[in-house]
Amino acid sequence: MEDATRTETPPTTRLVDYRPSAYLIDTVFLDLRLAPRETIVRSRLEMRPNPAVPASGASLTLDGEALTLRSLHLDGAALDAHAYTVTGEHLTLHQAPVRPFVLEIETSCDPEANTELSGLYRSNGIYCTQCEAEGFRRITYYLDRPDVLAVFTTRIEGARDETPILLGNGNPKESGRAANGHHFAIWHDPFPKPCYLFAMVAGDLACVDDRFTTASGRDVALRIYVEPGKEDRCGWAMDSLKRSMRWDEEAFGREYDLDIFMIVAVSDFNMGAMENKGLNVFNDKYVLARPDTATDADYANIESIIAHEYFHNWTGNRITCRDWFQLCLKEGLTVFRDQEFTTDIRSGTVKRIADVRLLRTQQFPEDAGPLAHPVRPEKYIEINNFYTATVYEKGAELVRMMRSLIGRRAFRAAMDLYFERHDGEAATIEQFLRCMEDASGRELGSFLRWYNQAGTPLVTVTTAYDAPSQTLELRAEQTTPPTPGQPSKAPLIIPIAFALVGSKGDLPVTNADGTPAPEILELTQASQVWRLHEVTERPVLSINRGFSAPIRLNASLSDADRLFLMGHDSDAFNRWEAGQIYAKALLVKLTRALVEGRRLWEDPAYSEALRSSLLDDRLSPALRAELLTLPTEGDLASEIGTSIEPDAIHLARRHLSAYIGRSLRDELRQAYHRHAVPGPYSPDPASAGNRALRACALTLLAAADAASGAQLAWAQFAAAENMTETFSALATLARLDRPERDAALEQFYERAKSDPLLVDKWLALQAVGPFPSTLDRVRTLMGHPEFSLKKPNKVRALIGSFAALNPVAFNDRSGRGYVLLADLLLALDPVNPQVAARLAGNFKSWRMLEPNRQALARRQIERVRAGDSLSRDLVEIVGTILA
Repeated sequence: MEDATRTETPPTTRLVDYRPSAYLIDTVFLDLRLAPRETIVRSRLEMRPNPAVPASGASLTLDGEALTLRSLHLDGAALDAHAYTVTGEHLTLHQAPVRPFVLEIETSCDPEANTELSGLYRSNGIYCTQCEAEGFRRITYYLDRPDVLAVFTTRIEGARDETPILLGNGNPKESGRAANGHHFAIWHDPFPKPCYLFAMVAGDLACVDDRFTTASGRDVALRIYVEPGKEDRCGWAMDSLKRSMRWDEEAFGREYDLDIFMIVAVSDFNMGAMENKGLNVFNDKYVLARPDTATDADYANIESIIAHEYFHNWTGNRITCRDWFQLCLKEGLTVFRDQEFTTDIRSGTVKRIADVRLLRTQQFPEDAGPLAHPVRPEKYIEINNFYTATVYEKGAELVRMMRSLIGRRAFRAAMDLYFERHDGEAATIEQFLRCMEDASGRELGSFLRWYNQAGTPLVTVTTAYDAPSQTLELRAEQTTPPTPGQPSKAPLIIPIAFALVGSKGDLPVTNADGTPAPEILELTQASQVWRLHEVTERPVLSINRGFSAPIRLNASLSDADRLFLMGHDSDAFNRWEAGQIYAKALLVKLTRALVEGRRLWEDPAYSEALRSSLLDDRLSPALRAELLTLPTEGDLASEIGTSIEPDAIHLARRHLSAYIGRSLRDELRQAYHRHAVPGPYSPDPASAGNRALRACALTLLAAADAASGAQLAWAQFAAAENMTETFSALATLARLDRPERDAALEQFYERAKSDPLLVDKWLALQAVGPFPSTLDRVRTLMGHPEFSLKKPNKVRALIGSFAALNPVAFNDRSGRGYVLLADLLLALDPVNPQVAARLAGNFKSWRMLEPNRQALARRQIERVRAGDSLSRDLVEIVGTILA
């Protein structure tokens, strides 16, 4: 059969070409007879012409890939072979009825051979499905598009000894014995859904049970399925699920709607998790946690991702997206919701810092490079490539800005209206915005530009203070740089939260008429001026508080102003932001000095500001850890922008880290010992914050003195009673060229080798060492028995960590890092195109490098593009990177 996933000239799908489906599917009955090499799927589709589309009696084309058609019936009658055509991508009926009809299709597929992990696949003895975005077509022929919603009933049959557990969407309806030692289960989902939300899991799985009572008194069964023997690692996930359910009732008025909610943890999965209706499938790294196997970061990720997938029940499932161009409508909105959940139960400031750091690390470079695209893209070749930081993280920021513009009360009313108006529908961004307008009474048409324009706006702010009149003039100008396909940009509406900070705190300021000045300035034009009155002293401007808009900011603040805000800003986020901006400016200067061969210097004023923060017990330990954490090497590369020298950036950051460690040695040692957490491990925010500050202190002490730092880290590793302490010690040692590093990694592997998730940690730690030898180490590990191209978690742990988190080794002057990634991509693409394409994104910033590295990187990207029979996924990414 023709392999439709690979083509030399893949077609482009465009938003402007969207048309409703000419046919609808009302009900689906699926019968799956599971077998490793030949699963038989019988589908019964009750279809009808779409009344919104003029009837033509034309052909009907269904999507299908990697399928063998066994039979085809229309209204009970077998169709003659001349009545239809089958290709590698489609099944086409030449003449479809113009009345309701029933289409019955029997196909077979090979789950064992499906290494792409899209559609129905079998891995580690578990049958699993992943249908988002277009995987259902690998199970049966169908109208595989999100605006076709149907009620599904699924019968699953398998060998009882191999698949004792049979799970599907919705509520269980019936189960029993079948022939030949098989058994079956029937599941019914009463809520119409697109086929990308279909799910089925079957295998030998253990179950952890719990219950939840909704606000209206309904009793819901909760079940988490894992590999046998891992039941004791599900408690945190179950607790996170129950807290998510309660929070969604209280914050958004959303109750769960089925009798049962299930989570299945599988080890081989392309994504983090999937929100299939009533049957969420998770990568097991985001479910399994125990103090000796999971870090504080793992616990926080599990909590967040469990919440995210659960919240999709309403923002994604009950209301889905009309087409894949509207992907941010479910993903950006749901990311916003899971961020708010975490904000409410943990430190809001620390959460905001984490979200902004992620945005700047992943999305800002995306916006600044060849992969830039709008939050709502205009076209794609492979939709899997648009599950990006722009759609998710920037999409969430857009929702946050809308809430700022219309206010919290109106926003909640708008969300209620959205759920009421579009429940059971496939919606668009315009419909979502209309709910915001109707609930608030405010016109938001111009806000659509945020969804349609790529790029990160640069906002330049200047101030002029006049002491005699006690007025301050604030001028803001916005520009958005050109991005591929969008050379010119229109002004955006940008909500900018601000305050004027004086010697005794925030200054009350007024408009010309004496009314209080707003806390948020709305920049709607290319340039605007505001005049603020009754400003009783020269203030320091605290601007874009809480990161109220996803912008790059150029504010007219001196180094002294930044240091002042680090110690006095009442907005804790901007206190951190002031330190980051100061540190970035300093590190950029140090980097340039290294490139130019000049001597480096130290900055006592900065270290004193950090000392004050470290000793300020009014600040939480978690926030103090953030204040002491320097910008990443990636942050600095983005800040510099052109002719990047990764070695110089690395040395500059190492120099400043060492200086801070030396300057604050006594305070850091005191903090390290003072913030040890006694007693049994708990992932609560306070305990996690103490461990975070302790880990930060260890990192800085090791930067100042590698020998003593390694000894301290080794002692912590030897005495650690939980994985957070173990991993923070290993993470410190992994970046030190000391004998303790290899000894600790060897000991850790001996403990970890029976646990795949711990092996992932072991692989990742070895990939981030900033040494020339790391390249050879990664090459060697690619041949280790623990590594496999068929295991996405292993590939991401080793190669993803090396390419994304080790810029100095990946960008080795020899170009060998680029060769390694290119070799991996060419080997991985035939096995798993989705993972290959995502890893290829690590080449996205190649044009920002200095000329020699540019040439070396380009050569390898072109080598990948010239590869034989590349997937659509990889063709699109490397083609865009090189365009």
